[in-house]
Amino acid sequence: MKFTFAWLKDHLDTTAPLDAITAKLASIGLEVEGVEDRGARLAAFTLARVVDAKQHPNADRLRVAQVEIAKGQPPVEVVCGAPNCRTGMIGVFAPLGTLIPGTGLTLEKKPVRGVVSNGMLCSERELELSDEHDGIIELDQSLAGRIGERYVDVMGLGDPVIEVKLTPNRPDCTGVRGIARDLAAAGLGKLKPEPQLGKIEGDYDCPVPIRLSFPPGEEHACSCFAGRVIQGIRNGPSPAWLQGRLKAIGQRPINAVVDITNYIQFDRGRPLHVYDANKINGGITARFARPGEKFLALDNKEYVCDGEMTVIADDGGHVHLGGIIGSYDTGSTEATTNVFIECAFFDPLRTAATGRRAGVQTDARYRFERGVDPAYVRPGLDLATSMMLEIVGGKPSKARVAGAPPSARTVIAFDFGHVPKLAGLDVKEADARRILEALGFAIEGKGPAVKVTAPSWRPDVHGAADLVEEVARIVGLETVPPAAMPRARGVTGMVLTETQRRARRVRRLLAARGFTEAVIWSFIPQPQAEHFGGGEAALELDNPISSEMTTMRPSLLPGLLTAAQRNRNRGFREVALFELGQVYRGDRPEDQLLIAGGVRDGAALTSGHGRHWDGSAADAGFFDVKADVVAALSALGIDASKAQMTRDAPGWYHPGRSATLRLGPKTVLAQLGEVHPETLRMLDVAGPVAAFEIFLDALPAEKRKTSKARPALVAQDLPAVRRDFAFVVDDAVAAGDLIKAAVGAERALITGATVFDVFTGASVGTGKKSIAIEVTIQPREKTLTDPEIEAVAGKIVAEVARATGGVIRG
Repeated sequence: MKFTFAWLKDHLDTTAPLDAITAKLASIGLEVEGVEDRGARLAAFTLARVVDAKQHPNADRLRVAQVEIAKGQPPVEVVCGAPNCRTGMIGVFAPLGTLIPGTGLTLEKKPVRGVVSNGMLCSERELELSDEHDGIIELDQSLAGRIGERYVDVMGLGDPVIEVKLTPNRPDCTGVRGIARDLAAAGLGKLKPEPQLGKIEGDYDCPVPIRLSFPPGEEHACSCFAGRVIQGIRNGPSPAWLQGRLKAIGQRPINAVVDITNYIQFDRGRPLHVYDANKINGGITARFARPGEKFLALDNKEYVCDGEMTVIADDGGHVHLGGIIGSYDTGSTEATTNVFIECAFFDPLRTAATGRRAGVQTDARYRFERGVDPAYVRPGLDLATSMMLEIVGGKPSKARVAGAPPSARTVIAFDFGHVPKLAGLDVKEADARRILEALGFAIEGKGPAVKVTAPSWRPDVHGAADLVEEVARIVGLETVPPAAMPRARGVTGMVLTETQRRARRVRRLLAARGFTEAVIWSFIPQPQAEHFGGGEAALELDNPISSEMTTMRPSLLPGLLTAAQRNRNRGFREVALFELGQVYRGDRPEDQLLIAGGVRDGAALTSGHGRHWDGSAADAGFFDVKADVVAALSALGIDASKAQMTRDAPGWYHPGRSATLRLGPKTVLAQLGEVHPETLRMLDVAGPVAAFEIFLDALPAEKRKTSKARPALVAQDLPAVRRDFAFVVDDAVAAGDLIKAAVGAERALITGATVFDVFTGASVGTGKKSIAIEVTIQPREKTLTDPEIEAVAGKIVAEVARATGGVIRG
């Protein structure tokens, strides 16, 4: 939000200097982003008059002008290439030695095609006022008496420009008057009363009918529409003071009627729109757009509407986006003689959604989506009418109003004792009352407990805490006395929850295993969400950041896989990434899960990766991510050897190189394996990639450690016995099931078993395979005799046969 210092003083009666104004704005929550003094930059430029302009003797496109730069002084000779340079015009002159802002050049006395130029007549682009450079600046003849005066003084450009950064909850400060109101409440002057308007209500009915046509329940899309016709205007350039104000804040003057509506938009935070009444066919209707409806906007771009957009249309099909941008077909020009002024109230949420879908950002949208003052519909129309009658003349009609603006009044039960309690400020009741009333709040009651009604321009105030905030920011948060927080005696106990402790341990463990943590958006494209088991309508975003972030993620893997590919695209090959975050399986609280997920891209292994003189590392596979999962579960107090590994991993994993780790039929601890080639192709990721997801919420509670001392480490002084067994089993039997059966045959003595060979062939039979294992038998108290060892071996053979149907290979 930009405004000039003099513009602020139109509403604020103050003698405070600029520095005090900017300091107070920052104190009351209106951050000052900058103050621009354009007067210093353009101080050397003055008004001048072309006394005579003739063709350059040596150039077809140049003219030699005699320019009067001060009263009573002889004219100076200037060479000018502008096509509009002519006798009698008034322009802007730069003397020798002047730095031209738009070009960065300093004027020197040099001949131009044999004629010496003693200065320069400037265009708007050369003064960095706009991009206009087709000709030099041409000023109104009414300024002929001010030849020699500084251009910035005549046009009001010497006035400092203040830029304020607004928070979204302060729509009242999108107009200069709202900012002046805050400063007056803070004691830096007095808010000037609203100007008294003359007779603006015409003697004839508005010839343009106004209709609101919305489905039942959707009337709030445009709840009120007011309009008035002014006939017989004399449109043209707006007055110099008005153009100066708009240029100072970066706006391009267009013509008088458009400039007036733009001025009111910044002066009062009230957007309006003006039509050429002769171009309106029939009446004006506020309605929802018809799907596919198109229109050419004032920015010379064509927009396609959908059925959710609010448009303003005439009977001939001319439309524009309500509260955002007008139609080129009904726009006013300097040839316009009859105008129709629109002042309406549009729903903030629908305006914001329409602007995002259309991809257009305007000053009107900026204000409507934050919430303009609903009570200023008719006053805004009257103010615009008054200014147009004063500047362009004409004969106004009676106002025509359709609908009514929202009139909900926010009444808050408030106790002035809340101020010291919530803000820590010792503010007298009289001072707090004065501040609230100066901000526009109406107060009923005389005691500490009162009723406070929020003004129509403050939609952000809802409760007592908001009122305390208003008092606190006006008094100044820097006046809050410092106070130490109460501190408990002794050392505080542990404050992390079990979930937080687990998350910390998993992060450290995965980082130690060579992973790099990634923090990825929780939003993914709809096709990816569907592929990974999600994509429910309840998880689609109403206002997505982009078309690539439309749905809440059901898995961490889409983000991790695409992140790994982005690293590979930038030359970082074979990375291992992990993320610890939330996934969403539905819209209920219990459908939000905490997961630790990771991917190993290519040859990203714990032992190193990439090319080496001793040979290239193998690609990461199932057993690498299995080791990651087992290590993570072990760090969390879970013995993975007691879990069941099944072959029902989701479809985005390779069906023969993946698994699900379970505790019982319902509790899923993790899913892991190589990613399916079709999934990689869908995500445009180069493989191979191995991945895993650990479901932290599903892990059983960690057993609390007892106060008993841990048993001492038992050092075995008896040698272990190792025996090999080869079992013939069906192809469908998993080696893990066979290992589990062998170890369980005699737990007191058997400490481990490993697979060292798998064989298939005609010698073992069709549909069969041979699995050879090495079993470690550890004596505890004495050396085992051969019969005792054979007894253990017999138990192993019997248990494997019972659990898997395996028989000893002959």
